[in-house]
Amino acid sequence: MSSTEEIVNNPTSVDGVVPSSTVKNTTPVDGVAPSSTVRATIVQSSTVYNDTPATLDKAEKYISEAASKGAKIVLFPEAFIGGYPRGFRFGLAVGVHNVDGRDEFRKYHASAIQVPGPEVEILAKAAGKHNVHLVMGAIEKDGYTLYCTALFFSPEGRFMGKHRKVMPTSLERCIWGQGDGSTIPVYDTPIGKLGAAICWENRMPLYRTALYAKGIEIYCAPTADYSLEWQASMIHIAVEGGCFVLSAHQFCKRRDFPEHPDYLFNDIVDEKHPDPTVSGGGSVIISPLGQVLAGPNYESEGLLTADLDLGDIARAKLYFDVVGHYAKPDVFNLTVNEHPKKPVTFVTKVEKSEDDSNK
Repeated sequence: MSSTEEIVNNPTSVDGVVPSSTVKNTTPVDGVAPSSTVRATIVQSSTVYNDTPATLDKAEKYISEAASKGAKIVLFPEAFIGGYPRGFRFGLAVGVHNVDGRDEFRKYHASAIQVPGPEVEILAKAAGKHNVHLVMGAIEKDGYTLYCTALFFSPEGRFMGKHRKVMPTSLERCIWGQGDGSTIPVYDTPIGKLGAAICWENRMPLYRTALYAKGIEIYCAPTADYSLEWQASMIHIAVEGGCFVLSAHQFCKRRDFPEHPDYLFNDIVDEKHPDPTVSGGGSVIISPLGQVLAGPNYESEGLLTADLDLGDIARAKLYFDVVGHYAKPDVFNLTVNEHPKKPVTFVTKVEKSEDDSNK
């Protein structure tokens, strides 16, 4: 049986200070999980907007807390480092730009991180210090283009690599670049094969199929979608892929966001509430058999933990292996281009030596 823990009445953070999690066990969890199970923890929390050092400090405290409860893998939400800009408009409208929007983007760019870079080193050290696999949502900057990225770290404190979101959604495309096939990794780790799909990439059947073909077993789905429909998608993916699905979402109140008159929250929050919820959580852990092991939590910031019985993967695939015995390669075939797509390629002219020219 898989043991689970769920959050109860854990207050949200104030000014980046992490509260102590209040956790209730729904099934007893005694000591360290057996070797056939992996304890997984999702951090449901808010970015400290426009303050990346404070966000990193907050992350380290949550990593420490998760590790103290026996977690071997810790997943953070989409864009935790740098922030998911819900409601930000950056002064954009069709054919219209303004000074305030440009300055808002300047601040957002300043909060993003280079990969690799000093912030990546800090996260790697935290993973090594607490002996966990870490998957972190971050806004990556490559020059002046931003990418929504998932970063992977080993318990040895090594940065393993990254996945860049291949298709930002809606207005995200105005502020984030698009990833290519060169960053769709699935890492073979001691706790299982680990990969990620960010937010609505999970709605892309061919992207999911690429992950399945690489043998993904622990499928990380950091997201900004807290809808009820999202829960149905996560259950479907777990059953379709025969894998564990870990979906992490931020839980943010209006006070977590900087003051700005141009935010558009009216359609998602109760503006009459003194401190409305802007990002509603919904983090969840699901087994390959479609069973909800922990969550969803729509109530508060905190940790969500479950023990993953790795034997459930084989149990699920007895009946359905989407890229194995249930595939039809004579009818359907997928080709994935993993070559990096660079906008500029420099070909250096090699001058022949005088000796070569006489030959």
